[in-house]
Amino acid sequence: MFLPTTRKEMDMLGWDSLDIILVSGDSYVDTSYNGSAVIGKYLSKYGFKVGIIAQPDINNDEEIKRLGAPNLYWGISAGCVDSMVANYTATRKRRQKDDFTPGGINNRRPDRATISYVNIIKKNFKSTPKPIVIGGIEASLRRTVHYDFWTNKLRKSILFNSKADILSYGMGEKSMLELANAISNGDEYTDIRGICYIAKEPKEGYLEIPSFDECKEDKYKFIEAFEKFYVNNDHITAVGLSQKQDTRYLIQNPPSIIPTSEEMDEIYGLEYEKELHPYYKKLGDVKALETIRHSVTTHRGCYGECNFCAIAVHQGRTITERSIDSIVEEVERITKMKSFKGYISDLGGPTANMYGIECLKKQKLGACKDIRCMYPKTCKVLNPNHKKQLELLDRVKKVEGIKKVFIASGIRYDLIMDDKNCGNLYLENLVKDHVSGQLKIAPEHTEDEILGLMGKQGKEVLKNFKDEFYKINDRLGKKQFLTYYLIAAHPGCNEGHMKDLKRFASRELKVNPEQVQIFTPTPSTYSTLMYYTEIDPFTGKSMKVEKDTARKYKQKDILIDKDKKNGYMGNSYNKNKAKESKSNEPSNDKINKPKSKKFKGKNKFKK
Repeated sequence: MFLPTTRKEMDMLGWDSLDIILVSGDSYVDTSYNGSAVIGKYLSKYGFKVGIIAQPDINNDEEIKRLGAPNLYWGISAGCVDSMVANYTATRKRRQKDDFTPGGINNRRPDRATISYVNIIKKNFKSTPKPIVIGGIEASLRRTVHYDFWTNKLRKSILFNSKADILSYGMGEKSMLELANAISNGDEYTDIRGICYIAKEPKEGYLEIPSFDECKEDKYKFIEAFEKFYVNNDHITAVGLSQKQDTRYLIQNPPSIIPTSEEMDEIYGLEYEKELHPYYKKLGDVKALETIRHSVTTHRGCYGECNFCAIAVHQGRTITERSIDSIVEEVERITKMKSFKGYISDLGGPTANMYGIECLKKQKLGACKDIRCMYPKTCKVLNPNHKKQLELLDRVKKVEGIKKVFIASGIRYDLIMDDKNCGNLYLENLVKDHVSGQLKIAPEHTEDEILGLMGKQGKEVLKNFKDEFYKINDRLGKKQFLTYYLIAAHPGCNEGHMKDLKRFASRELKVNPEQVQIFTPTPSTYSTLMYYTEIDPFTGKSMKVEKDTARKYKQKDILIDKDKKNGYMGNSYNKNKAKESKSNEPSNDKINKPKSKKFKGKNKFKK
């Protein structure tokens, strides 16, 4: 059953009012890949009446008012992607398409959607005020002082900028349910894990990190604040944080305890329609549904900790997985769908082959603060073994009606190569049964200096994986190939690095790269910290960061050969636009230059 999104649907259910109204920047697709749908279905299971308003027009008050006011609280999410990332490219160009909007046209998600939705609610419900809770990826990654690429400056917590009451961060099922129970019972909620709120004083016993003003004035202070924020994301080891912003304090409680396998089964075993709600269907199809309708999530979390990725901050560094039985049951339900043709589009998570592989020490004591699981090498304590994932794939393949199960999620090829027990067998299974002509992997770069800044292992493991992949293909008589995702203009990367990458791709990988994206500084990542400060946070040394739009394109063009064919700027960018971008791109001289001082941070992850 869909959650109600109109008054007519509420009437059909016999509901005069709703306990919780969720507002989302994505259209309402009722699947486990839609955070608002998951939260809504989860709260509903525990007896709360929940409705959804998807992509309300912020210039039309009637849309936000159509369900009335909730009895308990509003829940606001910008959607599955930060709204500024969804709306703009790495070079600040407006995106024309949106895969989460009916019809595919990017015309329904406002910039800074979380703030926009809070504003329209406050405007229209002054006489019936209820707490406003913000959550989802946008709120989660902007919960403390953060760098905002689109204004090129530090911003306060989105909780301050939006003037919401509560912020739920990370994967919010537990915190949102606890909030619903607390508000319903009239209980205090300030000790609930996984939330942030605003207070007049710092919280006793919590770690106070550098303030907004300190971070603005001193980039080393911002690095210090980020370091303390980053290491306090583990559900076992984290302490609460306080951060002064103007005259008040952001209070961040420790993260929610991650779900058990049984709780994951409960969350993903809810009856999702796996369709676009009929109210929004009349506006057009949602392209994202094509890939997620017949896909299955197996787990959450990622211990890869690439410096440009925020999954570790949002979902955590510890893998929490569903049981094989639960996954098979979902696959069986999918086979009964009228739209199903026999193909599971994806069986995975943030990194598909982390299913069933986790450090026993981490599960008991929490994530190490000064050691990463997979950088600079895979930790021996992790002891990767793909046995459980092989068992999962075997079970799913045997479900009646299944023709093919694809692994479309990213895989860590270094994890496969480090598995001396089942790594080769797992790769052979991928090649034989789970690749649709090409296997997508994301080395991001090949030069060790840049890989070090990205927090990824060296290029030798990539070369070894490539050789093994094609060796298995030859043995099985398959004609399949690897597709490589690469990043241009990452902090520290220059044109020389891109030329070396181009040579390596041509000589060793035997490809002319096409899947190349320019680095986008997104909130709450180490790479974004490097981009803003122009300092390597692990050494305290200054570093070169490319901030000129034209030269960012140049790095990309070197890799895809456009510079040779079309002159200096290539097809991606013309010289007139380059001149415009130079005047529009804020000079780093105008931003707070780091003061000359001794670096006090930890050189934790030596390159």
